[in-house]
Amino acid sequence: MGLKEQVIARALEEGFASARVCRPDAVPQVAQRLADFVAAGHHGQMGWMAERMPWRSNPAALWPEARSVLMLAESYTPEHDPLAVLERPELGAVSVYAQGRDYHDIVKKRLKRLGRWLIDAAGGEIKVFVDTAPVPEKPLGQAAGLGWQGKHTNLVSRDWGNWAFLGSVFTTLELAPDAAEVDHCGSCRACLDVCPTDAFPAPYQLDARRCISYLTIEHKGPVDQELRPLLGNRIYGCDDCLAVCPWNKFAVAASDMRYLGAVGAPPLAELATLDDAAFRARFSGSPIKRIGRDRFVRNVLYAIGNSGMSHLVEAAQALLDDKDPAVADAARWAVSRLT
Repeated sequence: MGLKEQVIARALEEGFASARVCRPDAVPQVAQRLADFVAAGHHGQMGWMAERMPWRSNPAALWPEARSVLMLAESYTPEHDPLAVLERPELGAVSVYAQGRDYHDIVKKRLKRLGRWLIDAAGGEIKVFVDTAPVPEKPLGQAAGLGWQGKHTNLVSRDWGNWAFLGSVFTTLELAPDAAEVDHCGSCRACLDVCPTDAFPAPYQLDARRCISYLTIEHKGPVDQELRPLLGNRIYGCDDCLAVCPWNKFAVAASDMRYLGAVGAPPLAELATLDDAAFRARFSGSPIKRIGRDRFVRNVLYAIGNSGMSHLVEAAQALLDDKDPAVADAARWAVSRLT
């Protein structure tokens, strides 16, 4: 086998579902799309998207010495229907990707092992990234042939559906690029129609300001009152658009059991009692930990307010004087909804 075939075989041995290659300059369309996204204000409070536009718009500028990008997909397909918990309003719905260990740690270690193997085999230099730098992973993934960006803007594959983390290995080595993938969404609108908040102004476009994943994870302070009832019991992220994709009939099992199930769907009343120390202890090693106790409990209170369960009012009343203004505001809103 040639070097490219060897490194792809090695990637599959490491547990990646798929590996393909593209050039760093393979996504010239990203610059205008990103500029339009930011100009429309669709990035919300994510100021870093505007601040790092030159790099995010052009992967070749991130590391000019790079000649090839190895794009990798790692499956985290759930073992259960992630939408079933939405019918249990007394429980908190947590996005599948955050159910277990933080994927940043697991994927990055795999990428580093793969990168070290590549250096040992052929020399050169590498840099590895997994959602930790201004890298447009999804467009690069399509350029490399991993899949295509679906109407929900996430990467979709005919081989593994859309439950996958993306990682990249930039290298100074010359590896032959693969053919880009083409769109296979056809006339399907499942992901657009299922969105509770109408976060898609048009197919292939996302307004983060209305996206539940953004609102529960990235958005600081109170959420607009018109959107709060639409959150349901989703307290960290949202999987609706991913879960309904028909291409998931080809989904492959999660590559690492550490992604699955540790968090589950906890009772809202229990989560509302968490102080900072208890929150950190409970979600140690989880991506949930990064949003902090205050934002998390704010989300829990919105879910309590949406539950329609009067016995949960006591959990909200206990937080009416919380030190965090957004938590106290959410507690007042929840109490008003349940009394």
